[in-house]
Amino acid sequence: MDGVVQFIPEAAEDYASLDGNIKKQVTGRIDALKENPFIGEALGNKNNTDLGGYYKIYVARKAYRIVYRIVKNEIEIMEIWGIGKRDKTEIYKIIGQRILKNRSERK
Repeated sequence: MDGVVQFIPEAAEDYASLDGNIKKQVTGRIDALKENPFIGEALGNKNNTDLGGYYKIYVARKAYRIVYRIVKNEIEIMEIWGIGKRDKTEIYKIIGQRILKNRSERK
């Protein structure tokens, strides 16, 4: 079953900024995600940010993380929220900021 993967605008920028080899590997992992959205590892609280409902998958020998959430389980829509180097917990800080920004824009 092929699910649908969507990028939030900032994650699309993350993806566009990747170099060719890393981008190819990220694309491969995203293709795998379309087949099975549960290949990622569930996240919880990271850096005082509730990331419950979000998942991570590794790319390039765990040098990068892709953080995503499953939006609609019935038709498997996954939303990519960030792609970044596995530099401690930096990507989680970025995702936390994006979540807060997204919530404030909905109000």
